[in-house]
Amino acid sequence: MTNVFLVKYGELAIKGKNRYIFENRLVATIRRNLKPLGKFEVQKEQGRITVEPKEDNIDPQIVIDKLSRVFGIIGIAYGTKREEVSFNAVKELALEHMKAELEHKDYLTFKVNTKRADKRFPMASMEVSAELGAYLLDEFPDKLKVDVHNPDMILTVELRNGTYVYSKTHKGAGGMPYGTNGKSTLLLSGGIDSPVAGWMIAKRGVEIDAVYFHSPPYTSERATQKVIDLAKKVAMYTGGMKVHIVPFTDIQMAIYEKCPHEQLTIIMRRIMMEIAQRIAESNESMSLITGESIGQVASQTMHSLVVTDDSARMPVFRPLIGFDKEEIVQIAKKIDTFETSILPYEDCCTIFVPKHPETKPRLESIERSEEALADCIEEMIEEAIRTTEVVSV
Repeated sequence: MTNVFLVKYGELAIKGKNRYIFENRLVATIRRNLKPLGKFEVQKEQGRITVEPKEDNIDPQIVIDKLSRVFGIIGIAYGTKREEVSFNAVKELALEHMKAELEHKDYLTFKVNTKRADKRFPMASMEVSAELGAYLLDEFPDKLKVDVHNPDMILTVELRNGTYVYSKTHKGAGGMPYGTNGKSTLLLSGGIDSPVAGWMIAKRGVEIDAVYFHSPPYTSERATQKVIDLAKKVAMYTGGMKVHIVPFTDIQMAIYEKCPHEQLTIIMRRIMMEIAQRIAESNESMSLITGESIGQVASQTMHSLVVTDDSARMPVFRPLIGFDKEEIVQIAKKIDTFETSILPYEDCCTIFVPKHPETKPRLESIERSEEALADCIEEMIEEAIRTTEVVSV
């Protein structure tokens, strides 16, 4: 009898070659994420992935916490396994499991749920459940009672390449395995929205890198550390990412000195898009991601977004586009980025906000204003990219 984690994964509509790519990437991600915790044997098994600890001092709850953040996993069960596939093995595992459950309880209602993946097994699923239930009632006549409608515990038996028994399934992150749907670059700030946007796209199997625009001395090193900490929070789900820290002070000052102040934010966003695109292209990203939501601030009105998108040569994904702020906050709390996001260290977008920003910019007007930068902006963009610092988290 050995302890084992039985991992259940979603997107079961995927067929053929893509399914193997899906499963293999998920196995690789699980191995990578569990590596810091110790030695594990990770194997595919008939619609499941089994994770078997190879060390005695592994804390099951820490493993479950790690696995619950792996995209593609919909559930994790922790139980016991016997290599032998027989009703005797079922009874042995179920008896030990129930003893442990009843150790600190005087009474328990239960039902048995059997999943017979190995159709060569001579007993039908319902027959296994009925006979096992009767066996456990005989073993614990004063402590157990069957309740098929609202039991305290569902004892699950799975008959596969071995016999598995468990009683609780922990919810996984869902989505698709990280890296199965291409690569994108996230414009990451220190706010609430952009980490959530990156998490949502990564959940669909997209590998992500991040770009952060830093404006010393107007933004502090604590602001940069805050963004790195946010990236680390998202990386708990992805297994890691690279954060490109772009020095942006000179560009912002040039915009401030040469362009109409009511247009500062929209012109800044357009240049950010250009820099992020060049970094994305150099890293084989296929798209950009932002945390923008319609109407949330002046730079996110429909008019502003249209003008911003004019500077984009690649798709810009905005997964939060129709979300209310409270909806975004709830996801931020769920993925544990909220408390970091609200730390009072301002990023470059908030330092140079004009008093009266233009909310309905016209592309022709913005392009005329940008002509004032024509003699310097290309050189400044190239210098910003050349001096970008890359941090792996």
